[in-house]
Amino acid sequence: MTFRRLIAAALAGTVALTGSASAESVLRIAMTASDIPTTTGMPNNGFEGMRFLGYPIFEGLVQWDLKSTTKLAGIIPALAERWEQDPNDKAVWTFHLRQGVKFHDGTPFNADAVIWNLDRYFKNDSPQFEPQGAGISRARAPLVGSYKKVDDSTVQITTTQVASYFPYMVVYLLFTSPASFEKAGRDWSKVAALPAAGTGPFRITRVAPREAVDLAKFDGYWDPNRMAKVDKVRLLPIPEANARVAALRAGQVDWIEVPAPDAIPSLKQAGFTITTGSYPHVWPYFFNMGAKDSPLKDVRVRQGLNYCIDRAGIVELLNGTAEPASGWLNDKDPNFGSPKNRYTFDAAKGKALLAEAGYTDKKPLSLKVMISSSGSGQMLPMPMNEYLQENLKQACNVDLTFNVVEWQVLLNAGRALPDAPSLQGAMALNVSSPSSDAAVMARYFAGDRFPPNGFNFPTWKDDQFDAALKALAETTDAKVIDAQTKAAHERLVDDPPWLFVVHDLNPRGMSKKVQGFVSPQSWFVDLTLVSVQ
Repeated sequence: MTFRRLIAAALAGTVALTGSASAESVLRIAMTASDIPTTTGMPNNGFEGMRFLGYPIFEGLVQWDLKSTTKLAGIIPALAERWEQDPNDKAVWTFHLRQGVKFHDGTPFNADAVIWNLDRYFKNDSPQFEPQGAGISRARAPLVGSYKKVDDSTVQITTTQVASYFPYMVVYLLFTSPASFEKAGRDWSKVAALPAAGTGPFRITRVAPREAVDLAKFDGYWDPNRMAKVDKVRLLPIPEANARVAALRAGQVDWIEVPAPDAIPSLKQAGFTITTGSYPHVWPYFFNMGAKDSPLKDVRVRQGLNYCIDRAGIVELLNGTAEPASGWLNDKDPNFGSPKNRYTFDAAKGKALLAEAGYTDKKPLSLKVMISSSGSGQMLPMPMNEYLQENLKQACNVDLTFNVVEWQVLLNAGRALPDAPSLQGAMALNVSSPSSDAAVMARYFAGDRFPPNGFNFPTWKDDQFDAALKALAETTDAKVIDAQTKAAHERLVDDPPWLFVVHDLNPRGMSKKVQGFVSPQSWFVDLTLVSVQ
């Protein structure tokens, strides 16, 4: 079946879903993914997978606070009512579980379920070990060392190093009912189609690979203040931006992720709502510094490339739905610091740095970049990369070539070693990434977080950065944390492991029927706030 026919089949199902019970409210969302994220409780497809098939259905001990548009999203209690760091051994964290919570299948959530899921992710010889879920979880929560049940409502996790930001890693560990695994004959591939049971405000009711996933309001949800306002949600993978716009215009969906920028004015004129908002997101290239003979080992090359790109041009290409990025953090972030370099479009400076490193018009720099055609947070990757290709050639005589792969393939490449065959010689990866907190900073840049133990794909190590990160990890003093975050970020700018391009403004297109949506300063959204009129 062709991709267009798959979309047609999914949209036909939407008509059936809507018409089957006219009194029910149905929210239909077009995702950027090329396939539905996995539905076992630890979704793939990056943070778009977590946004739609993670948090609404499967929860963690900690969750994001997604009700505000005016401040960066923080964390609040979820399946744990509270937690504390042991004052005598700061590597030990105690989580006190919420009482009376049940999975969608009616089985109890308790300490045994927590340990069962942690074994699923962190114990290779457990019967329930899930390689895909383990790979994602270990990369996002790399500090999990040991864990134990204290009693039915208490668990302890011991980290491999002291880290005040550890709860910001726990937020990514989601829990599936152990009964789902048993019901599927202890086969995770069958769990995905059951559907699997979580504890969240929505439950999965139907899974149709490459077509759609249907969710329904969970009437037994533990938090009466967060009951869903819609009866059903249908999630459709539509990776092509213009196809998403067409589906919205035709009334086949109510909400689209990332509308095509050139369609935004006409969508507004036609009465659709376009939401935008700053959130912790950066659209970069990850430099492959560790590959044999990589030109990116030289800091002058990495700095030069950051001076060679026209960020304002990319923002214009995106119709103002992004902001220039001269570092990992947004330039307006108080912890951006005062680095020696502020990357503006300065082709002369960029060329001079490249020339110092031996790359001149007679010996131009050439780089192969692995990119995707769509994906979570990838914005409009094809036109953006084509713009950069032309920009770098014209400004600094740098030759870019692209290897275009599916989003999940690109994500997998980010956990590969520098000379892995799967990279096919790529000297950079275009992977959109969060910049929300110190835990994420540690995962991407700490000197002990090279793949597969984290997301430090460049295999970048900077002693000053690591010292600042250690200092902020070992304190709970907010002023010290801020000061050390600034120091760490200054090193990310002056010794850049990435090409910093833009920060996304998170555009979405919605029908006027969609009410109550909040665009938080987060990669995630709270679907329980949304209603359909």
